[in-house]
Amino acid sequence: MNNFPVKLPLRIDWSEMDLFGHVNNVAYFKYIQASRVNYWEVTMLTSIFGESKVGPILLSTSCQFIKPLHYPGDIVVESRIEFIKTTSFGIHHRILNEQKEVAAEAHDVVVMFDFNINKKVPVSQHFRDAAEHIEGRKIHESKA
Repeated sequence: MNNFPVKLPLRIDWSEMDLFGHVNNVAYFKYIQASRVNYWEVTMLTSIFGESKVGPILLSTSCQFIKPLHYPGDIVVESRIEFIKTTSFGIHHRILNEQKEVAAEAHDVVVMFDFNINKKVPVSQHFRDAAEHIEGRKIHESKA
């Protein structure tokens, strides 16, 4: 079992540098967003949204910056499901530098939302099954 089975390699762009010579904190959130959407794609949430207008919406995100990143360079953003509740789930991300060191860790809370009626809805069994298959583990539902 891989603790972070969904991996997204990304290239650091020169435009992401700040005055102090390292990647600006805003870029870390771009990397996290790319990883979040990548997880949604591998679990088919984006295609389900295209058909039904029911899909994920970000409730919150946070990031702990551990090591600076620099241009030029490559990173890998790894992701896994942290929890599943009735209408929401959490994604834990790690941003690894070229030395495979953790440069940042992030946590998202995502709510399933029906855009037809503008209300949150339960997390689908399809998503649960897809996440468990990708992650190679049983994800138990938390209360709430």
